[in-house]
Amino acid sequence: MVVRVMATGVFDLLHPGHVYFLTEAKSLGDELVVVVARDQTARRLKREPYVPEHIRREMVEALKPVDRAVLGSATDIYETVLSERPNIIALGFDQVWNEHEVESECARRGVPVHVVRIRASPHNELATRRLVERILERGKEARS
Repeated sequence: MVVRVMATGVFDLLHPGHVYFLTEAKSLGDELVVVVARDQTARRLKREPYVPEHIRREMVEALKPVDRAVLGSATDIYETVLSERPNIIALGFDQVWNEHEVESECARRGVPVHVVRIRASPHNELATRRLVERILERGKEARS
């Protein structure tokens, strides 16, 4: 039996933490399917994305640990779970979802899964928000 792992995220500006997360997620099974958040979902959960959804999906799919990347549903996060039928869902250390609630809802919808929380990357200081802050700070320094 092939163990399918699903990971989700915005993946706006790819950074070492994303690679770490996806590598750890892939180590949980045989196949890694990554659900890339739609632009409108990214706006609702975080902020306006810098990179459009179709390009973010292509970039994620090009990463070595990823077997396939798909765009998520804009209305129901469980829609993709129903279509992909993962055995395991990997959550990032900072994702807001509750592991037990996700497991319960997936089981209720006929897709029993095990949810695993991936620990923070050792390179967390290179996360998107921090990278953008560093770039802006350097821009200020250059103008001074």
